[in-house]
Amino acid sequence: MTAIQKTRPARAEVKIRSEKLNLWYGSFQALKDVSISIRPRCITAIIGPSGCGKSTLLRCFNRLNERIGGVRIEGEIHLDGRNIYESGMDLMQLRKRVGMVFQRPNPFPLSVSDNVLYGPRVHGITDRALLEQLVESSLKATDLWEGLKDQLHRSALELPAEQQQRLCVSRLVAVEPEVLLMDEPCSALDPIATERIEELMQELASRYTIIIVTHNMQQAARVSQDAGFMLLGQLVEAGPTPTIFTNPSDQRTEDYVTGRYG
Repeated sequence: MTAIQKTRPARAEVKIRSEKLNLWYGSFQALKDVSISIRPRCITAIIGPSGCGKSTLLRCFNRLNERIGGVRIEGEIHLDGRNIYESGMDLMQLRKRVGMVFQRPNPFPLSVSDNVLYGPRVHGITDRALLEQLVESSLKATDLWEGLKDQLHRSALELPAEQQQRLCVSRLVAVEPEVLLMDEPCSALDPIATERIEELMQELASRYTIIIVTHNMQQAARVSQDAGFMLLGQLVEAGPTPTIFTNPSDQRTEDYVTGRYG
């Protein structure tokens, strides 16, 4: 048994699992036999240098890569034991269960409340009382309610960047996802706003499975329980974050986390 296999959670504790995942953009292979297990209700950080396939892997978990022309995928990803690439998979329901927050805040050019309610309305919720409740509960989940409860009709584009990013998380929370994918969610934020978003992630991890892509190793060490190191499209190793940072099994991982390259 390899060191990676020893650190993987038991099958019963796995929320998402990829098996020999390969992806090509045209003739370029971006992912090479990536197999990783993600535990439920904790934060898993995917680290590695720019261009190593981190964001590509993240987008595989809710099949966003298929929106790009020329993409070919082989392998499997299981969500609660079901392969999300099997025929007949409802992509709308998949993306309801597995939502994504991008590098830069991307609120819609709508009011605060309409941003939160965008997803529930798409999914057919029309009951006014329920919608009002969803606005309050979703904004409370991201600690925005007290500051914005009297500004629900304000344009989301007028909010500071950190509040916009929190609002984007609220928009996901409103459709009751199970997994939150976060692609460099703090890259456009200052250090104080970054700290607040990291605190939010740790609070949300008690209810959601969170996978974060980051090239900021200090951030990965601060917020995650598990980590995976990627290099040139391959998952070099994965396991508990303290092990990856202090006692990795692969020399390439040690070289990266100690700053020898990357």
